[in-house]
Amino acid sequence: MINDTIAAISTSFGEAGIGIIRISGEKSLDILNEIFQARKEKDMSKVPSFTMHLGNIVDHNQDVIDEVLVSIMRGPKSFTGEDVVEINCHGGLIPLHTTFERVLEAGARLAEPGEFSKLAFLNGRIDLTQAEAIIDVIRAKSKQGLNSAVSQLAGKLSDEVRGIRHEILGLLAAIEAAIDFPEEDIEDVTYEKIKHTVAFLTKQVEKLIATFAQGKLIREGIKTAIVGRTNVGKSSLLNALLKENRSIVTDIPGTTRDTIEEYLTIGGISLKIIDTAGIRKTKDLVERIGVERSKEMIKTADLILFVLDISTGITEEDKEIISDIKDKQAIVLINKIDVEDDEKKRKEIEKFLTPIPHIFISAKDEIGIEQLEKLIVSSVLQGEINLGQDLIITNVRHRDVLVKAQQSLQEVSRGAEKLMTLDFLSIDLKEAWETLGELSGDTVGEDLLDRIFSDFCIGK
Repeated sequence: MINDTIAAISTSFGEAGIGIIRISGEKSLDILNEIFQARKEKDMSKVPSFTMHLGNIVDHNQDVIDEVLVSIMRGPKSFTGEDVVEINCHGGLIPLHTTFERVLEAGARLAEPGEFSKLAFLNGRIDLTQAEAIIDVIRAKSKQGLNSAVSQLAGKLSDEVRGIRHEILGLLAAIEAAIDFPEEDIEDVTYEKIKHTVAFLTKQVEKLIATFAQGKLIREGIKTAIVGRTNVGKSSLLNALLKENRSIVTDIPGTTRDTIEEYLTIGGISLKIIDTAGIRKTKDLVERIGVERSKEMIKTADLILFVLDISTGITEEDKEIISDIKDKQAIVLINKIDVEDDEKKRKEIEKFLTPIPHIFISAKDEIGIEQLEKLIVSSVLQGEINLGQDLIITNVRHRDVLVKAQQSLQEVSRGAEKLMTLDFLSIDLKEAWETLGELSGDTVGEDLLDRIFSDFCIGK
């Protein structure tokens, strides 16, 4: 399959100004010659690399399918390391699909998900962390997520890990030399030196692992649940934050019966906002399921937006919810100040809520929403996300590999403390070196590659 010429539509479906078809492989230029008529007649197999050409895609009868621009990128200095052709068609469904069918008829095979990126990895154009960063760039939900993905795409994580592997390899070489040539005049490898070096390397690995908690928030968004009793204005709050009517709002309690999820960016931070069903005792089976989901969401959310109704004050149901969120990162919103805004009630509510962060709002009239956004940013950034940090682990696979390497290094340290023979120490040290190689793909199996690239979109 690695010798096949592959093709895919690399832009999303639907009407657009441009649609792009990508072809990669040794037959790319031959296929282009068969289906493309340049405005100025020329042999496309002989044109210079990194040039664009205007012309028409034609069918078997030489009838014009579409007027296109064609880009030529010759291997090995292309993304995949092979000859690559990109056909820039008009972005309508018919011209794009008709042109793509013509490409397949001429000898290309439909690419599998992520196959272009997989070829780039196999041909040494990028390593595995850079390949994974491509999909993170595409799926970035915030500016922070994009910055982190671009950093990994530039190879910063790979460089960091290669540095650690280089240090491990140096220590491993010294240990192996001491084992194989005990009589030779080789610098002694003392247990103190081993412990000192391994402690330094372990600290570097642990430093990367420690960034995963905030990296997960950057990549997936902060799971933010809007909770509260029925009819306190949760759906109105969601609509106010999104600045659109996403949730149905009525005066009838229990209108929202299931969770509604939307992504929102506030201050460069991606939030996964979840509007939950109102929490109350009910005999309605469907609503009861929604209430149970709301309670479960309180347990799993990273941030809680708890909505109260100032007109009713704090009820027993509210007190139960406050008890459930007391150990969570939460902001309390006292809603409906457009309906009633009694100073005495304000003071009573504030006295009960202290020291929980809280503000008075009108979700309906969007009063206090800007203040809420600032409070969300300050709450999240407090000890959670370091905006200035350059290298952050966002991928679960990367975290798992680093943890596994950390455990191997800790085994070396324990062995050195017990003065175990050098050959035993070298086994765990080699395990750490090989494990870290899984990050860049230096020591990775084909089954893992297939699993990673299967998550990519077709055409990338």
